[in-house]
Amino acid sequence: MNKQFSKISVIGLGYVGLPLSLQFARSGVSVLGFDLDQQKVDSINSGRTYLKHFPSECIAEQVDASRLEATTNPSRLSEAEAILICVPTPLDDHREPDLSFVLDTARTIAPHIAKGVLVTLESTTYPGTTEDELRFVLEEGSGMKAGTGFHLAYSPEREDPGRNDASVKTIPKVVGGYSEKCAELAESLYGQALDKIHRVSSCRAAEATKLLENIFRSVNIALVNELKVVYEAMGIDVHEVIDAAATKPFGYMAFRPGPGLGGHCIPIDPFYLTWKAREFGKHTRFIELAGEINTAMPDYVISKVADALNDEGKAIKGSRILVLGLAYKANVDDCRESPSFVLMEKLEAKGATVEYNDSFVPVIPATREHAHFTGKQSVGIEDAYDLILVSTDHSEYKTFDFSVYACPIVDSRNCIQHKPVKYFRA
Repeated sequence: MNKQFSKISVIGLGYVGLPLSLQFARSGVSVLGFDLDQQKVDSINSGRTYLKHFPSECIAEQVDASRLEATTNPSRLSEAEAILICVPTPLDDHREPDLSFVLDTARTIAPHIAKGVLVTLESTTYPGTTEDELRFVLEEGSGMKAGTGFHLAYSPEREDPGRNDASVKTIPKVVGGYSEKCAELAESLYGQALDKIHRVSSCRAAEATKLLENIFRSVNIALVNELKVVYEAMGIDVHEVIDAAATKPFGYMAFRPGPGLGGHCIPIDPFYLTWKAREFGKHTRFIELAGEINTAMPDYVISKVADALNDEGKAIKGSRILVLGLAYKANVDDCRESPSFVLMEKLEAKGATVEYNDSFVPVIPATREHAHFTGKQSVGIEDAYDLILVSTDHSEYKTFDFSVYACPIVDSRNCIQHKPVKYFRA
């Protein structure tokens, strides 16, 4: 089967949905973006960007060519031959999977899907979500059966904001279908816009693939975070060791320690499998241990801040501290699950006055877990604080001249090139 899709809809126009929409539009497919955020919809329809690493020109080009438009009207989804769901899958207050965004989306689109439409889920989740929870809601709301009335597949997103050596088009796409025909349709759909499609036997296998990718990263980051603490006690620079080990051309992959995990995947996805494994009477001890180590890293960084201030005869309480970087990774404007939030909260809880600097995030947006920071604005970098804490390794910090600064700098990313006299790694 090699069906050609002429019009699709992408649900959720964020860090995953927008680049996916643009890639399909560039490939000649008409794309109807759907989002509940009227500002995002208005921005797209006027050819303006809201993500810093996507210039307005790349949106305007597709809008002007009538290959991309956006709407908040769910009834228009009946126009699409395929619907791609790209909505968040966070953890709830009890660190358990929150599928509310996925299932609410399914309830919204179900009454409007046409017979024969292909629905694919891209959001990271535990094995079984697509063919169980999502299928049930879609079948109930549409009155059709998956595999006959409509088609269903899972294809995990592999978006990596800020990366220059890979794109949506060039990153291989994993797809798994609810049935053989569903899988064939999904393979055809993504094959219209992406270079390489890797088909697996089921939706569950595709869901498990995404979890493995991020669990692999979480566990290895936990390993180097633990080694950072151990090697420091031995008087060994863990970064020197990592650089040396990276010269081995086989059997090794370099991971870097940091102040904690951030982003929409690594801090969250492993716990989706942990939660689901309990249903089968299995315990993911390795994953949970990695989570414990990574979650403890902000406290380790705070201890280094306390040590640096102590050398100045000061305490955290009453000190003015500037945090460099709010984004969870270098050179992007994505601050979801950023460890900077945790560091700021812990410092404030100990009595510090905390400001932040990040040209990528000039104003803190509304977040689910750190709502009290909403609206806080980035300030300039100056030598007027009791301490500066580097949390994100933006390129501008790497090259910034801190060599003349009198205040201590605690660098949790080992990224500062022009170091002051009072320089501390964390």
